[in-house]
Amino acid sequence: MSVLNETYTLSNGVTIPKVGFGTWQIPNGDAAYDAVTTALKTGYTHIDTAYAYGNEESVGKAIKDSGIERDKVFVTSKLPGEIKDAEEARRHFVETLANLGTDYLDLYLIHAPWPWNRIGTRHDEGNLEVWKVLEEQYRAGRIRAIGVSNFDVHDLTNILDNAEVKPMVNQIQYYVGFTEPTIVDFSQKNGMLIEAYSPLATGDLLHNSQVQGMAAKYGVSVAQVALRFCLDNGVLPLPKATSEAHIVTNAELNFTIDPEDQEALRHLSDSAPEHFHNSTQG
Repeated sequence: MSVLNETYTLSNGVTIPKVGFGTWQIPNGDAAYDAVTTALKTGYTHIDTAYAYGNEESVGKAIKDSGIERDKVFVTSKLPGEIKDAEEARRHFVETLANLGTDYLDLYLIHAPWPWNRIGTRHDEGNLEVWKVLEEQYRAGRIRAIGVSNFDVHDLTNILDNAEVKPMVNQIQYYVGFTEPTIVDFSQKNGMLIEAYSPLATGDLLHNSQVQGMAAKYGVSVAQVALRFCLDNGVLPLPKATSEAHIVTNAELNFTIDPEDQEALRHLSDSAPEHFHNSTQG
């Protein structure tokens, strides 16, 4: 069975495909439309986008034009990090639904606990205000699961201590050599699935000689090793690609990494040290 047909089960019982197709940095228009169309044809049934990516319209059109029934595609989007009040959160949610051409989302996340131009600042009250909106839409049936992204232990605790519905997902920067163990451990102990954005460090990991050597050993690509590593650690990777060849091979993950090699990957120093690192996480 293809890994694209395998699922995790969220804390509320909703199933989510184990590998998602990421769309960050894919421009709206033909690029996003063609990439998502190819991913769906390849067999991906989990598409991840965000209001901030600016490509929701093309993502939604590709899903609609695929002919695949809406309930067969798991669609994620995100509320912009700079939105910290209820009225704006509701407005952005409605706009996201319109952009995607759907009347519900499978997963909706707060994109960040802070505005991206103020990384590391605290917005406890604002995060609680917008979380209440996610709970409201969840109870109304417009979202099947809710969660957060880029939240550290402080920000997660703020939500958990005040939430009526606990987050089901925390989407974070996660790749070989940068696995954020403190945040991962806390999230998992509190029932959250970890999703890995930029599991290839936006391509920077592909040049790591140690991971290249391991890929050669198994006769697979560096990307395949990195994605298999995520799955073997119970993490859901969201690889982004625009070429058909990469979209296809990123889904060919039916191989096993030996336990000793898994251990080596876990203890590998940062495999992409020049890559951008979220300073609030680690």
